[in-house]
Amino acid sequence: MADTVRVRFAPSPTGSLHLGSARTALFNYLFARHEGGVFLLRIEDTDLARSTEISAEAILDGLQWLALHWDEGPFYQSRRGSLYESAVDDLLRRGLAYRCVCTPEELKQRREEALAAGRPPGYDGRCRNRTELPLDTPAAVRFKVDHDEETSFVDLVKGPLAKRNAEIDDFVIQRSDGSPLFYLSGAVDDADMRITHLIRGDDHVPNTFKQILLFHALGAPLPAFAHLPLIHGLDKGRMSKRHGATSVQAYREMGYLPDAMNNYLARLGWSSGDQEVFTREALEEKFTLENVGKSPAIFNPEKLLWVNAHHLRQTPAPRLTELVASLLAARNLPPIVSPEGRDEAWLLRAVEAHRERSRTLVELADGLEPYLVDEITYDPAAAKVLTEGVTGPLAEVAARLSAMTDTRPEAVEPVFREIAAQYGTKLAEVAQPVRVALVGKKVSPGIFEVVALMGREKSLARLRRALAYIEKSGDTRPSGSA
Repeated sequence: MADTVRVRFAPSPTGSLHLGSARTALFNYLFARHEGGVFLLRIEDTDLARSTEISAEAILDGLQWLALHWDEGPFYQSRRGSLYESAVDDLLRRGLAYRCVCTPEELKQRREEALAAGRPPGYDGRCRNRTELPLDTPAAVRFKVDHDEETSFVDLVKGPLAKRNAEIDDFVIQRSDGSPLFYLSGAVDDADMRITHLIRGDDHVPNTFKQILLFHALGAPLPAFAHLPLIHGLDKGRMSKRHGATSVQAYREMGYLPDAMNNYLARLGWSSGDQEVFTREALEEKFTLENVGKSPAIFNPEKLLWVNAHHLRQTPAPRLTELVASLLAARNLPPIVSPEGRDEAWLLRAVEAHRERSRTLVELADGLEPYLVDEITYDPAAAKVLTEGVTGPLAEVAARLSAMTDTRPEAVEPVFREIAAQYGTKLAEVAQPVRVALVGKKVSPGIFEVVALMGREKSLARLRRALAYIEKSGDTRPSGSA
């Protein structure tokens, strides 16, 4: 085996990058980085009926967003057909494979008959020893399994595994249209690319026994195998759409950070003591296959949200500002630069003020949006505080604010405290209706910072609209625009 670790991620481009596939890519990437090895990307697109260029691009985009940068590739199996054809010809010439003219309809009928008779439904070997085949009849190619032997290997995660070859059918390695099946193309490429460790989901264990037979037949060295536990939902069922979003792209659109996704995916089936939060550098330093568990990993959306919130708080403010600015721009909001003096420095300050109350980039952008739009819509629950009883304090805040030129938090705070004392109420009883008037929500950063970020003119306009809303609606509680 080569001294340099060489691993690969080999997705089939039949859809977007699934969370399970992303975790497989991540574990391969981290293992390569930890061992000072090479991480390859191979697109297994030999199934032309299901593979699409759009899916391949989506997978590449997902990997790039997660910053799982490959060292070699991407290699496309659809462009490597001559290698597979040569391997099939060699196996046929050496009597290790044979042509099979059984049609899908015939195979289905025989399976049904076997099941009805209580026999195993596998391939019955009808073409195994045929010396003549009908001319001009499409033929698949099957690998000839030595059914008297046993195939075994020591999995780096699951331990020793073995299977009697009598339980393995003579499996198809080339379709009748000449295209290779996964078993053959994967083994040929893994040998050609000198893969030393094959790390993938444990649903591939049955395939591994077949591919080991092919490695031996091809005269290729066996890689080490490590089969990862599958990802299950909270109900202990295999991860699917019923458990929520399953694609990396969906979480990107929901405002999750790539470092948070990598952190959480790494903890699905791997551990390093009780540590939950990891930087990219820490994952590369600590990751080993010895700490990968055998049991299915449970995907918990709330835990992922918690991890993302932590990474959002830890992201340097300039980088976070850059990310949220891109998100705001995609919403076609007014530009950050405005007569109110809102510019990049303002956005940085606004991000700092809102990041502690945000768990995703989308939540952060939602918090900033009220400062940028001309009109807001009151949240129905928040609008309940806009009643005739708060008209006096709201009007007083508007009057005092209209006479001020300095709206920094330290200048605004004493004004609010004086108004609360004037009306004999708590500061919160003044701050809350002002908050709803300004941002339309019950939750925001401190009201003094909100006024400072909103600016004098827009704050006054929002307060006057809130007073008009109260006058129009009385004590009713519908939501409305202001």
